[in-house]
Amino acid sequence: MSRRYPTLCGAALGALFAALVPVAASAAQNTAIESAPQRGQAWLTRHEGFLAEAKRGGIDVLFLGDSITDFWRDPNRGLAVWQRNYAPLHAANFGISADRTQHLLWRLEHGEVDGLSPKVVVLLIGTNNTGWESDLKTPRNTTAETIEGVTLVVKTLRAKLPQAKLLLLAVFPRADEKGPPPGQQIPEINAALARLADGKTVQFLDLGPEFLDAQGEVRRDLMPDLLHPNTQGYEIWADAMREPLARLMGDAK
Repeated sequence: MSRRYPTLCGAALGALFAALVPVAASAAQNTAIESAPQRGQAWLTRHEGFLAEAKRGGIDVLFLGDSITDFWRDPNRGLAVWQRNYAPLHAANFGISADRTQHLLWRLEHGEVDGLSPKVVVLLIGTNNTGWESDLKTPRNTTAETIEGVTLVVKTLRAKLPQAKLLLLAVFPRADEKGPPPGQQIPEINAALARLADGKTVQFLDLGPEFLDAQGEVRRDLMPDLLHPNTQGYEIWADAMREPLARLMGDAK
């Protein structure tokens, strides 16, 4: 059975996380804005591969994000859809599984977009800042912290790639069969991210309704694990981006 993608009012959500996060926490301790690499050589190797790809250049559309973006290259998920829709656009996929905003910030600060001049950047980040750590008791980041993290990623991209248009995607709906549902934070996060759109260089796109059923639950036929789209889900994603991406690329000419 799928888990509902809940909607909580800002006050209720704030109260929930205020009770869970130590009072001593402050903005200065917001891990979502403190750039840091993931642990392990495998992650650094991925980063080094992106540096080499960036050095080769020729990237017109740059996808940045976590596993949901990373899985565009998965032959069992998004690869065929990618090859049909984005390879012809000279697109590059710089998504890394398990990345949070702080990890993407570190990558941006350590050269992944240096020297690039993409027409459009497609950004999807923040889901891994929501919810709980593996103990199912420790919050990762509060809603406000996650919003601050994604906002800083947007500001960093605007500073490093001032000529690029940015297609900022709403955090996808998700659920979990273990522990408190991480999707509780997502509606409020997306409401804040929508306000980052300026009608010129930053456009916001919310695909959430595409992955929910009439009862507001995550559709297992599109997200079997309640988080990552399957091939049909990636098809829906590509269809939803076709018009705004074409428009942004046209504006960038």
